[in-house]
Formats: sequence, structure tokens, C-alpha cells
Amino acid sequence: MAIGISSSVFGLEPSATLAMSAKAKEITAQGKTVYDLSVGEPDFATPQFICDAAIEAMKKGKTKYTIASGIPELKKTVVEKYKQEYGLDYSPQQVVVTNGAKHALHNVFFSTLNAGDEVIIPAPYWVSYAELVKLSGAIPVIVQTEEQNNFKMTAAQFEKAITPTTKMLLLCNPSNPTGSVYTEAELKELADIVIKNDLTVLSDEIYDKLVYEGNKFISFPTLNPDLTERTVVINGVSKTYSMTGWRIGWSISPLHLAKKMGELQSQETSNPCSISQYAALAALTGPQDCVAEMLKAFTQRRDYVAKRIADIDGLSCSEMGGAFYAFFNVKKYLGKKLGGVQVDNSEQFCLSLLEQKQTATVMGSAFGCEGYVRASFAASNEILKSAFDNIAEFVSG
Repeated sequence: MAIGISSSVFGLEPSATLAMSAKAKEITAQGKTVYDLSVGEPDFATPQFICDAAIEAMKKGKTKYTIASGIPELKKTVVEKYKQEYGLDYSPQQVVVTNGAKHALHNVFFSTLNAGDEVIIPAPYWVSYAELVKLSGAIPVIVQTEEQNNFKMTAAQFEKAITPTTKMLLLCNPSNPTGSVYTEAELKELADIVIKNDLTVLSDEIYDKLVYEGNKFISFPTLNPDLTERTVVINGVSKTYSMTGWRIGWSISPLHLAKKMGELQSQETSNPCSISQYAALAALTGPQDCVAEMLKAFTQRRDYVAKRIADIDGLSCSEMGGAFYAFFNVKKYLGKKLGGVQVDNSEQFCLSLLEQKQTATVMGSAFGCEGYVRASFAASNEILKSAFDNIAEFVSG
């Protein structure tokens, strides 16, 4: 008798970004050059002083179990950061250090949601949000946003989506996959509705340091004193310090919830990697020149990518105010043959682009928004040029 699969994971969709990256690696293994714009990770090396701190931690024997919810020094530094940068007052006990921000999201969903609870998620959304909500037994309620509004959910859309079983709003700002950044006024409108309806907010702020000139990042709980007790903030070192593989994220939440998430983590994973925690501590307390240098490079790349998209007939892209993604409209080319292959949706567009032009992107359908494609510009200028040359050739043929 075959081993059965549980109903909770039977219908689980794999991460589309990782699946496209894996497909790109398969083609690379065949000896072909692939221009990979599929994965959301900086192409810069982790700064040397962070690596040195990890080596020093190993030399000092910091290789044993830590407290399940993270080392006290790192928790203290996180709350100091939020006090200094955003004026928010937290205690170290409100921080749970996790195996990446994705793990922090898992902790929140499994510690706050019950079967049948609804979580409002603006689309386009990061590929794992809806799947993680479903795994917890809750129901993702997807609110479709519009390109002409820079893919930002309006107060009217938010209010319309609320039902008696709505429990939470999940907001990613700056956004993956669109790069949109909410203004303070826009966030305040959403915050008023949250308070009026007694909702919880999960604010994914992982791209808070990757915001471009003309835009301003606002941490959600700063909008109203009543929000600190109903908001969980998610962040980490992966994007800001090019530490994706180190797997360190964190949540900041009301004390009673932090305690329960720490207990959950103690049963599921124990502590995050001890060495990575000391590396993250060095990242937050060390020189921040590396962040400014990456932001400068991403700004130049964003401007280049925006121009390349605008120059390709039929493509369009909303403003990229933060993060390092272009989410561009390919609807004009759906229902047509490209390179002799019929392309009816964004998945077929991306797969054909990869197979014909060895250029890896991610289909908009994976982000809950058909007719679009996400390209990461966290890649070298040379790769970006070749990739967009290929995209231009692909749609022209």
C-alpha cells in the first residue's frame, strides 16, 4: 500500500520562483548560458565583515544550541534598530529570530489563525503567502489591484473585502513582485479600516532599506499608537545585506504572541543557525556603507530596466519604488505565436522565453496576476542587457 499524502499538502503548489530557477539550472547544466532574472536575491557577495564575524563566532565556539527564539544580543539590536529608525518601542522579548522571513510568516499564521479565518492579501502577492495561509487552515482572500494604481490596494477595495470571518491583513511594502511603495496617506487609510474592524496586520517589511528616491518607507505600526498591539512586523537580513542563504529573519509582535511563537519554534526547528545569528548581529551593528552601495547599484539597474521595457513595443511596467523587481505587462503577446510556439498565458510566455532565449523570469500567474511577468534586476548590467535583448527578440518573432 502506497504512503498517503495528507490533505493539507496534497494541493500545495511549489514555489514558482524556485521552480523557474531550478529549470534555469537544468539548462545551464546542458552547457548553455542562461540569463537568470527569476530569483529574488542580490547578486552581491555578503559583505566581508559579516563573513568575518561568522568565522570569529565559530572560533569562539558559538556552534551550540541557542535560545530557540534567538540570541539575546540580536533581539536587543533589532529593537534598538526599530527605535532609532522608526521610533517604535519594543522589548527584546517581543522579537522571535527565525530561519528566514518565510519561517517567521509560518510562525505567525500557525500561531494566530484558525480554520475558516480569512486573510486579505492584495494581488500581485509574493508566491508563498497564499500557500502558507492555506497550510494553516485559513482562507486567503485575494484582492486584485490595478496597474494604473501602481498595484496598490485602495481603502475601498480593502473595506469591500472584509467579512465577519476576516482576521488579518497581509501587506508587503515595498512590494514583491511589483516594487510599489505605499504613501503615508494610503497606509493611514488602510490603518483606519484595520482599527475600525479590529483586525490583525502582518506587515512584511523585508525590503525596507531598498527604497528609491522619490519614495519613502513607512513602518506600518508607526501610523497609529493603537496599531502596535495588533501588528506583527516581519523583517530580516536576506535582502538588505545579501544574506539569503544565511536564513535569518525575525518577527516583532505583541509579547503574548511572541511567547507562543517562540514555543512553537522550540518544537518545530529549535533555534536558527547560531553562526548565522552572530553574522546577522554584525550586519546590523557594523558599517552600513554596503547597503548604500547596493542601493546605488539597484537604482541604476532599475532605471536601465525601466527604459528597456518602455522601448519594447507592447510592454509596460508600473513605477518601481522599492525592492528589485520589474513586473511588466505582456498581455499584448498572449494568444499569439512567439518563435513558432503558441503562448496563451504568462506561464507559457516564461517557459518559451527560457527554452528559446535562455532567459529566466517568473510568470505573473504565480503572483496571482495573469498577463504579467516578473524579472529581478538583482543581476549584473551585462546579464540585464543580454536578458532584455533576448526578451525584445522573443516578442518580435
